[in-house]
Amino acid sequence: MSSPQLITPEEKLADAKKLLSFPHIVAICGSTRFMAEMAEADLRETMAGRIVVKPGCDLKSPHELWSDHVEAEALKVRLDELHRSKILLADEVLVVGDYIGDSTRAEIAYARSLGKPVRFTHPEVDPDA
Repeated sequence: MSSPQLITPEEKLADAKKLLSFPHIVAICGSTRFMAEMAEADLRETMAGRIVVKPGCDLKSPHELWSDHVEAEALKVRLDELHRSKILLADEVLVVGDYIGDSTRAEIAYARSLGKPVRFTHPEVDPDA
């Protein structure tokens, strides 16, 4: 007699999304220098009937919420963790832009480690191509 197969939290999440008939969820990733391109990708993905999650803050642009350097560093750590949760929630990742930095490279690796498909607006920048 074989032992029962344990269901991972990720599998439970995927099953729940299917039971609820959730639309396809896309996590947009990329350097925040491409915020305008991310907004355009958000528009196009939304018009295609997909739920979109993406970075909500551009720490490279001045703002009073992250004007203190020490607080900004702590905020970046929290935002990176939040974005990994968005990737976990998503069915696939869309990488925007023609440049892949360290953070985006780590997000791509994380998505692929979860078995998530990864699309690119500029396929030539795929680190695994």
